[in-house]
Amino acid sequence: MQENETRQGWKRYTLTDTERGHVWGRCAEAEGLFGQGWRETYELFGWEPEGAEVLGWAGREVWLVPGDGTLDPWLLEDVESLGRHPGTDGLVLTGLDGHGAPSDGYRGPVRVHDRQRWLGSCREFARVLPPWRPDPAIVLRGLAPGEELRQALTTGTRRVLDLGEAALEVRDDLGEPFAELLLWITVSAWYPSPLGTGLIDLELEGKLSAPVPEQARPLWERRLAGPPRTPGTWAGLGTRPRWDWLDHVRGRPRPGTGADAGAGADAGAGAGADRPSGRAYVLDGRHVTDVPGLYLALGEAFNGPGGYFGANLDALADCLGGGFGHTGPATLLWRDSAVAREHLGQALTSDGQPYDLFDAVLDLLAERRVRVTLT
Repeated sequence: MQENETRQGWKRYTLTDTERGHVWGRCAEAEGLFGQGWRETYELFGWEPEGAEVLGWAGREVWLVPGDGTLDPWLLEDVESLGRHPGTDGLVLTGLDGHGAPSDGYRGPVRVHDRQRWLGSCREFARVLPPWRPDPAIVLRGLAPGEELRQALTTGTRRVLDLGEAALEVRDDLGEPFAELLLWITVSAWYPSPLGTGLIDLELEGKLSAPVPEQARPLWERRLAGPPRTPGTWAGLGTRPRWDWLDHVRGRPRPGTGADAGAGADAGAGAGADRPSGRAYVLDGRHVTDVPGLYLALGEAFNGPGGYFGANLDALADCLGGGFGHTGPATLLWRDSAVAREHLGQALTSDGQPYDLFDAVLDLLAERRVRVTLT
């Protein structure tokens, strides 16, 4: 499949050596960027749900809290429930490995939550090794090779064809930076490309540090046309695609924005000079019905459509400290704040202690000299 072909005069993809900085080559088409990272699988024996049964997508963060307190909680990300294992009382969960994974020798009880509510508990669990799957081949089609790559292909030795760590820079239809993917790759094959004289199709063995999730493909195809120009374009999405949207605005490289950029400027993660202090911001709170909606709304309030301003409390604190378009003190008018109060009032720490996320955000804003008015 051709991924994000462009017919502009420039090339959408640029492969760069991260150590020495030279460009390996540029091309218009790429394959193998979408997929799933290594997913841990757990079977939770003696599963007892707390409320509705857990089926399908279970949450962005699912914490497993050991019942005997001998180990710290550990995290699975982007978790899916495969339902009950046939013929058993166990529930099968699969997700991206987070941090704090337990020793394989632990066999005690576990209680499970998704940062907002307890999902259930089990008497014992086991890690299940999923079948091995090779990483998908990465193919760059219609590549105009740089001089260093030409020399490597001419030499043709395995050592020389090991390109090591590289960055694949992606640009949108407007030629603006869109994403940057980190790879560890070796050239496995190359041949003349039907896309043009002097171009090659380059096949690479290796892996992406983080493949783009398959469910994010529609978002990529939508956003490659250019960043949003109106606020709230994410509002009609469900929680999982909202997280994908937030991941994108957090990771999207952006050119620096000048100090005269207004609050509506599209200043994403890594924005340049901050705007002067004393600015007044407005947050549209109508769609803050979940955690990603909170941070997407904050990003738009401070940096306009497609803007970034944190993806968790620690990241929000970093953004409030400067370097992301804002300088305190400032004021924030939070409209329809009751929506966030209703949906974000109940939250759980990693070890399951309750707290109020809405109040925590307000406290952090006040601490960093943002005076908030709730309506």
